[in-house]
Amino acid sequence: MAEDLNIIKGDKASKYQSLIPQIEALISGETDLIANLGNVCAALKEQFKWFWVGFYLVQKHELVLSAFQGPVACTRIKKGNGVCGACWQKEETLIVADVDKFPGHIACSSLSKSEIVVPIFKNGEVIGVMDVDSEQLDYFDETDQQYLEQVLGLIKF
Repeated sequence: MAEDLNIIKGDKASKYQSLIPQIEALISGETDLIANLGNVCAALKEQFKWFWVGFYLVQKHELVLSAFQGPVACTRIKKGNGVCGACWQKEETLIVADVDKFPGHIACSSLSKSEIVVPIFKNGEVIGVMDVDSEQLDYFDETDQQYLEQVLGLIKF
């Protein structure tokens, strides 16, 4: 199915609107969570050419790296640490226009300039986060938040 992805040009909303049904088709029928997370990362990275996109899942008392696309990443993050840990603690999406200005930012790569982290909820509890980094300052906005939350809604956690 991956070779059948229709990568389009256009505005951000149009790209998401084209990609979301493709992601849904890509993961429907597959019961393995990590396989689905991997394909979601790959589809998003192919469409948007982001620097890094991936998932951290809560294990015991920390976020642990799961499926991702991009350069090597931080493996474990404590609650409240960095943008991912802050998202987990606050239980809300965080959009950071300039990661160098975020107190306590964990720099897995100095090339990352802006970031969005979306919490993953199951039964009212945060069980992980989706983390996306861009090499451009001020890249992410409410459009990304809206559609990434919709993408998370497609995944059976």
